[in-house]
Amino acid sequence: MDAQLSHTEMNAARKILQDYDPAQHALNHLEKHNGKVETTFEDLWNEKNGQPFMQQGKSLWQVTLKVLREELCGDDGFRGQLKDYTKNPGSSPLLTGLIISLVGVATAHGLPIDPAIATVIVLYILKIGLNIFCEYTEPSVGNSATLAPGN
Repeated sequence: MDAQLSHTEMNAARKILQDYDPAQHALNHLEKHNGKVETTFEDLWNEKNGQPFMQQGKSLWQVTLKVLREELCGDDGFRGQLKDYTKNPGSSPLLTGLIISLVGVATAHGLPIDPAIATVIVLYILKIGLNIFCEYTEPSVGNSATLAPGN
């Protein structure tokens, strides 16, 4: 299942992030792919980094979600920023801050995510909620495979 943002959600994000060029770039790609998050992520990744090497049936999206889950789900700073934004969902500085924070966390852990890619991931997390993201992407017990949207 590929999570999908509606036109209303994309338009709202476009308005909030109207002065943030990387987000506008990401939203252009989301519109091109009818709001499909995983497809947009892959498109932006390929544009920035080239075609990734696929291993054992795992998509880059699945691996990225696994790495981010390990870092974001226990990060009180990111969780706090997300909570602040959900209390004030029209705030451009708070949403931009979430995107920049995600870039920082990912980069610090060796995951090369640019702001456009981070925008797609943040919009995905906002759509499904951080608690669901943390539970849904958690590896199953006794299995190293990642359970993630897109399977």
